[in-house]
Amino acid sequence: MDTVFGVKYDGGVIIAADQGNARSILVYQQNLDKITKLTNHSLMGCSGPNADVVNFTEYISKNLALYELTNDGTQLSTKAQANFARGELARALRKGPYQVNLLLGGYDVKKMSPSLYFMDYFASMAEVNYGVQGYAASFCLSIFDREWKEGLNEAQAMEILDHCIDELKTRFLISQNNFITKVVDKDGTRVVKFGADPDDN
Repeated sequence: MDTVFGVKYDGGVIIAADQGNARSILVYQQNLDKITKLTNHSLMGCSGPNADVVNFTEYISKNLALYELTNDGTQLSTKAQANFARGELARALRKGPYQVNLLLGGYDVKKMSPSLYFMDYFASMAEVNYGVQGYAASFCLSIFDREWKEGLNEAQAMEILDHCIDELKTRFLISQNNFITKVVDKDGTRVVKFGADPDDN
């Protein structure tokens, strides 16, 4: 039931996710934040069981922080971060797989370019211009196919995501009222908007 969208535009990447935490017919929470800040210039949006999502995202983010500390502040590129996350998913396949599907987006300051990576729990990975995880793909990939084009600015990319969210609210059987949206660009990461405050617990 989790929904995570990501779209790349000229100056960065926008990732949005629903804020619900549910299992079977029960809703536990409506203000969950499924988008984790990995570094100052990268974000990871995850879908899957909450325990796996929390364990995996914390493991990846803490290891990236450790790398930075032990290498004089050197940050891995977005591609290197994606390959590290993919490697951990692949290693876990033989032990106890993480049931997480994710989108990892970042902005490489040296290259001055954004990138977005799509990964599933089988550890397959692809660099994409846009991606959707969860049942939402059935409704939203056609919107991205029609509306995404080279040279988008942030406002245009945000408008595409808003179209996807509106489509889900209109057509999806399951009610997803709250979404959180974050941006990563040359200035770092920031929360653009949310349906319910993730800090209000």
